[in-house]
Amino acid sequence: MSPMLKVLVVTGSSGGHIFPALAFLDTLGENKGIETLLVLPRKNILKSACNQGHKTAYISISSIGLSPGLKNLVKLIGFFKGTLESAYILLRFRPHIAVGFGSITSVPLLVFARVLGIKVLIHEQNVIAGRANSFLAGLSDRIAVSFPESRGYFKVPSERIVFTGNPLRRGLVEIDKIKALDFFALERGKFTILVSGGSQGSQSVNLGFLKAISGLTDKSRFQVVHITGDRDLSETQKRYASLGASARCLGFLDQMQYAYSCCDLIVSRGGATTIAEIIYFHLAAIIIPYPYAYRHQLANARVLAKRGVARIINDDALGTDRLKDTLQGFLDNPGEIRAMSSFYADFSAGESKHSLAQAVLSLGPGSGHRGID
Repeated sequence: MSPMLKVLVVTGSSGGHIFPALAFLDTLGENKGIETLLVLPRKNILKSACNQGHKTAYISISSIGLSPGLKNLVKLIGFFKGTLESAYILLRFRPHIAVGFGSITSVPLLVFARVLGIKVLIHEQNVIAGRANSFLAGLSDRIAVSFPESRGYFKVPSERIVFTGNPLRRGLVEIDKIKALDFFALERGKFTILVSGGSQGSQSVNLGFLKAISGLTDKSRFQVVHITGDRDLSETQKRYASLGASARCLGFLDQMQYAYSCCDLIVSRGGATTIAEIIYFHLAAIIIPYPYAYRHQLANARVLAKRGVARIINDDALGTDRLKDTLQGFLDNPGEIRAMSSFYADFSAGESKHSLAQAVLSLGPGSGHRGID
């Protein structure tokens, strides 16, 4: 019998880091010969989502600013505390492989892993590598990327980079459109728009979309599923009622497969997880990159735009008629949406969960006899 393979997974606090890590862990969980440990920052917004039966450890770590002051001093102390906790976790768990999904949380743990001779793989969700992964690339045995375009951002030998795609969370599977529309009690046959500003919602996207549809000539021609974030839910519902537009508003939706399966068009931010899900569901999209992660989200959105499946509208253009005119154009020319979706026919998004799992397992002892079915 092969000895138990131990895999440690470390990720940041945002959904864009956590959801791919959970999807990857779910895949590893299909193999009884693998023991895993998930390491998270103590402060994260998705603790309930992470509590899915995975063995978990927490470290006290956060990003450090450059300006002096008490706040950054506290963060610096937390960083050193998290560094010590990282070393303790590694020595206690003794993994064969350490896998990082980005963010500063992964830095001390993966540096210690390298010092201890543990195999290291990092996964980059965005087209442009984040600072943590850029730093860790030189220390890693393997770099898994979500987009082929990412290869040029890592200054390492090409054979160390593998294209896997971005793992999608369990349950995100396409559902019959009629069933998905019925889930939201929406009309069958009507043009349906999904609006989402990410895991916490986006006030800018919410207000910009409402402004855009207020100028549309016939609001009876479409219906909306709008993921607003909890903060804007009540006000957004009132605005739809005053506009006389048909909409189902939710602060958060865990069963996003229903929203993706029922819509003809998505209006969203350009986070890596959202882009991966748009690709999986072959959706025509309007992407509004988050201005404070503009370089990353714009690069992600351009992967879709250059293939003809998305339009990009900058956040600072939401006060203009750009979004309204784009939506009106789609309503007047429904064939354009069908054409955009058809461009996914030759779009490669990688094998995601299983490709990443195989890349990780190939680093382990006895890798020639190990695999994911």
